[in-house]
Amino acid sequence: MRTRLLLAGLAAASLTIAAACGTGSAGQSTGMSHSGGHARSSMPGMSGSMPGMSMPSGNGLSGSVSGYTLNVHRQPMAGMAMPLTFTITRGGEPVTVFDPEQTKLMHFYLIRNDLTGFQHLHPTMNDAGTWSVTPSALTAGKYRVYTQFLPHADPNGGALVTSRPITVAGKAASGAALPAPSGSTTVDDYTVAVTGRPNAGTETPLQISVSKNRKPVADLQPYLDTYAHVTAVHAGDLAFAHLHPAGATHGDHGGPTLTVHANLPVAGKYRMFIQFKTANHLHTAAITLSAS
Repeated sequence: MRTRLLLAGLAAASLTIAAACGTGSAGQSTGMSHSGGHARSSMPGMSGSMPGMSMPSGNGLSGSVSGYTLNVHRQPMAGMAMPLTFTITRGGEPVTVFDPEQTKLMHFYLIRNDLTGFQHLHPTMNDAGTWSVTPSALTAGKYRVYTQFLPHADPNGGALVTSRPITVAGKAASGAALPAPSGSTTVDDYTVAVTGRPNAGTETPLQISVSKNRKPVADLQPYLDTYAHVTAVHAGDLAFAHLHPAGATHGDHGGPTLTVHANLPVAGKYRMFIQFKTANHLHTAAITLSAS
């Protein structure tokens, strides 16, 4: 597994999360569907333990990174669950060979400009190199889509993140106000708390704890080879940051406290999406943090 992500732009961390269908407290449905890619791979799907990953760099806001370009060909219409199709090209030609990264050949993220409607999905690819993914139905408005992948042709480069803005046509409702920074949130009867305050440009440890009915939860299941997938998106420019808890997985015994290391590119407010799995169900919690 390549643990170093090369993103575009400013140095950043990636606070993640990856594609499946979960429920959360963020705006629109955060439901995610599992679908595995069938591109050729030089690595088997990865499972088991995952040590603390090296911090990613960049902010994920470029459509082209290291010669690889995201091209969005078809996008959904408002109110309908329709497929979005895209290709990753290099030198104008579709790339068709990828290696698994976090057990998947492609990670796809979508979020509305007001930081609601977060979705993290796993597309499938046809033989011509066109990827397809069907997000949950979207309301009209402006969004940003991100792709995270590991090109087989550049095994030493690490995973890359590209992104593009898209507009879902129609009369868009006024954007939702960003919830104020808070130390905890709830999702599916679970309470998720985050302690620690990140400083922009400096690696800062954060602790994520999970409880239910005021009792610590210690039965988190591995999800994408880790006990939580954490993604943070910066308010305003939608800069993308993604990281994983430190330490290895050891069966269905994760929690109740996980440590992640945030290295956010700039000061300001971030919406953090924390995905974790219990009893074979994926949950997505959303919380606002402020980086100084």
